[in-house]
Amino acid sequence: MSVIAMLSTAPVIEDSMAEEVAKAVAALDDYDVTYETNPMGTVIEADDVDTLLDAVGAAHKAVDGDRVSTFLKIDDKRTRDQSAAAKVEAVEAELGREATSER
Repeated sequence: MSVIAMLSTAPVIEDSMAEEVAKAVAALDDYDVTYETNPMGTVIEADDVDTLLDAVGAAHKAVDGDRVSTFLKIDDKRTRDQSAAAKVEAVEAELGREATSER
């Protein structure tokens, strides 16, 4: 996979957004992408930017609301393929440990 993105999309409401965020995440299943959701968003990997943007558009449209906010950050490394996991592994190699802490 060569295109990695961080997506956060949600309705602008005061109540829980979980139901609407779940709709956005579920919409990704219709596209040839892999993803992992975390507390701050969803990391998406795709073979190309067009596939990624189609998936992101579907996720945005899946959220109901009078106002929907979407944040997208794309890393399109065009010189070689690198997975999101490989990027984390590189940081962990520099740290000499996992990139997590215990609380």
